[in-house]
Amino acid sequence: MPLRTRTPEAASPSRRRTRTRLSATLLAAAALVGAGLAVPPSAAAATQTFTVDLGTTTGAVLRGSNGALYGQSDDGVPGDNLLAPLKLTTGSQKPPNGAQHPNGDILQVAPSFFRNGGGTMYTNIQDEYSDWPYQNNGIDDYLTKVDTAVNAVKATSYAADVVFVPFNEPDGNWYSGLGSSNSSTYASALSGFESDWSTVYTRIKADYPAAKIAGPNTANFNSKFFGDFLTYAKAQGQLPDVFTWHELSPSSLANYRSHYTAYRALETARGISAIPINIDEYANRRDLSVPGQMIQWASMFEDTKVYAQQPYWDIAGNMSGNTVHTNVPNGSWWFWHWYAEMTGQTVKTTPPQIDVQDTLQGIASLDTGRKQAQVIVGGSSADTNVVINSIPSATFGSKVEVTVQALDWSGYEGASAPPQTVSRAAYTPSGGSVTVPLTGLNSMSAYRITVTPNGGGTATAPSVPSHSSYEAENAAVTDGTVVQQATGDSYATAQLYATSGTKDVGYLTKSDSKVVFTVSAPAAGTYNLRILYGNENGSPSQQVLRIDGANPQFVTYPSTLNWQYRSNVTVPVTLSAGTHTVSLAVADSTLGTSAGQVTLDKIDLTAVPSTPETVYEATLADVSGSPTYSYSDVGETGTGRLVMASGDKATFDAYAPTDGYYTVKTDYSSAGGSTALALNGTTVATYGSSGGSATTSSTRLYLTAGINRIAVAPNSGTALTLRDLKVDGAGDTTGVTKYEAENATPAGAAKAQSDTWASGGKNVGYIGAGSANTLTFGSVSAAAAGRYTVVVHYAQNDRAGSDSYNTNVESRTAQLSVNGGAATTLTFRNTYSWNDYWTLPVTVGLTAGTNTLKFSNSSSWAPDIDYVEVAPVNG
Repeated sequence: MPLRTRTPEAASPSRRRTRTRLSATLLAAAALVGAGLAVPPSAAAATQTFTVDLGTTTGAVLRGSNGALYGQSDDGVPGDNLLAPLKLTTGSQKPPNGAQHPNGDILQVAPSFFRNGGGTMYTNIQDEYSDWPYQNNGIDDYLTKVDTAVNAVKATSYAADVVFVPFNEPDGNWYSGLGSSNSSTYASALSGFESDWSTVYTRIKADYPAAKIAGPNTANFNSKFFGDFLTYAKAQGQLPDVFTWHELSPSSLANYRSHYTAYRALETARGISAIPINIDEYANRRDLSVPGQMIQWASMFEDTKVYAQQPYWDIAGNMSGNTVHTNVPNGSWWFWHWYAEMTGQTVKTTPPQIDVQDTLQGIASLDTGRKQAQVIVGGSSADTNVVINSIPSATFGSKVEVTVQALDWSGYEGASAPPQTVSRAAYTPSGGSVTVPLTGLNSMSAYRITVTPNGGGTATAPSVPSHSSYEAENAAVTDGTVVQQATGDSYATAQLYATSGTKDVGYLTKSDSKVVFTVSAPAAGTYNLRILYGNENGSPSQQVLRIDGANPQFVTYPSTLNWQYRSNVTVPVTLSAGTHTVSLAVADSTLGTSAGQVTLDKIDLTAVPSTPETVYEATLADVSGSPTYSYSDVGETGTGRLVMASGDKATFDAYAPTDGYYTVKTDYSSAGGSTALALNGTTVATYGSSGGSATTSSTRLYLTAGINRIAVAPNSGTALTLRDLKVDGAGDTTGVTKYEAENATPAGAAKAQSDTWASGGKNVGYIGAGSANTLTFGSVSAAAAGRYTVVVHYAQNDRAGSDSYNTNVESRTAQLSVNGGAATTLTFRNTYSWNDYWTLPVTVGLTAGTNTLKFSNSSSWAPDIDYVEVAPVNG
């Protein structure tokens, strides 16, 4: 929920929804050149030092700050493949049938949260109310809401893992005098809050004696109020199980640690044992989705071992700006994936500056069992020496292998490939210390250093494609406006959206409006031109792309949540070596005028490898069972091997840029039996024993755009040594069959309707809202019986709710029945307009020959369906 408070910098934002035609951006961190990261140069600065002391541990890795408020909107939004890898420690959703927002009901989303390994779910009971600020109809009215929420949750199987939050931002709701400097105003508000805390606390415990309760949950840190509240709650025997408040100012990056220390001192002074803390809303709009910003927040919370949740500034269902569509990651999702891969103990770190906003910060961990040290840093563009001290020779030996990866910002709604491995190098520690130089950093990016033993061999140098970035505000702009976007200068500016370089180019509305970039290609070849943009027109928009003034083509930009909510599109271009111009224009003498308008943030130009391949190291996989880690030979990737037996499993989060077929390769040696390869929980291949020799087994699999969970597990009697898993290809569609909805059979009110942006110019709408209104694809052919992936291309833009401080997008559902069998419910996330088509995959069993796929919804509308694609999982 948004911050409803005042800060030292500025007033909190208006809850009025704006439609400013501005632009924010997506920023790339880029390729290593030697030991440095090549990005656009910035002002020269002295090299700074980030120090890691592996000899001083600071507690078990908590991973406490990866939660989100209204991060889920429905069961299936986000999808399981995005939730499970993050190892979420907390989440916060509205109470049962809460009226504050149209979705995010705890009873609807908690099952997916817990089945994907979630830890604790919080619920703000006052979100039963529809208004903001909440209606204050008296404490008796509120107690009926409390009863409804608590009793509904009490009846669930996960009730013991739910924490009830009785009051949300009481210093802005119902008890606003808690923040007053007037003593009598404050005393009156304090008395009212304390009385109501006792009343509600008692009622919750009466309804559910085992209930866990959190509070006071203020919008601001308030030392005076916290002290008075602790004194009262201790005397009454009503201390919260979790102490909560918000940190929602850019100055929190400088002040949070002092807040934490002050709070712990309040407990100590009152003889209260340390209460677990949840900073249950933190960060500004400009922080969300940006790896270089999120590491600054996460490092503080991990350092103090508290839980924390990202805020609900915009929409429910995308984990506070960390996910794209239903199953696609953005850059910050990969940051939290890094965080989830940290194991063992955190260790002492010393940043260049502590408690200074918008500076390089980081987290480091040591797992002596896995023989791994990990360091994540980010938030600064200054060259940095990462000095790692006290490397234990008993764990790592006399020589270590150091791998460096870089992670860009890809936008709030921009898909992101996995982090780029930019260097691998062997180091011989001197006095137990190594220094890893990072140069050419980007402040919006994050970087991970992984240290493992080097027991022999030389790792393969990573192939790093050439990469360059060009800001729109630095290009030649005709009839457009350069607009300043988010900075951390004040609360108001931090509540704008993140933008590369803090500026973008908007108001490209005239017939001669265009932006011309001058770019450089180091060698002749194919390049991916990635464009960072915003589009809130209510339908896809276009611009005309010309390279060196020739070969015009339309670039289509799908809708985004608003003008500043960055996404990206990628267009392959062929360039000769040397300098070129890239023009993006509204109109063209050959093609005419483009549709709609967009704002432009920047472009990235990245060379396309001749054989696309992504390597996933086994020793960094998500493991279960009790595998061991071997580094006797660093092998290709430099991170050794995973030694496994029956009962062990390694799960890889494999990324596919598009739907299609990829070759999945497993590098391993095995003896004594077979090994199973599973895709999203179902075995898709079985590999026999290699007789102890190193081998590679390959399987052609249909992967859907985004994250695909691929698991490798030895069967009974098998000894397996797993080195890595590779995914080759760019999404081949050979063997995929497309079925247009307008050629299927509608029934009842369902009917074909025209849409310029639909495949074939038509879709089928009015499915559902009655059992008779269905759409049946009656001629779906399968060459053989087996598992097939059905990818549904759909549009829907339902919105509801009266508040204006969030965009209340809603999902739709449909039931899919195959050959008349039991139906499966599918949840379709909002696509931001009725003319934008997203995809939702589902795996089904088909029989050999002709099959039927029937879409229905007896109780509410299903989405408009454009077409479906059907492909056997094993190609």
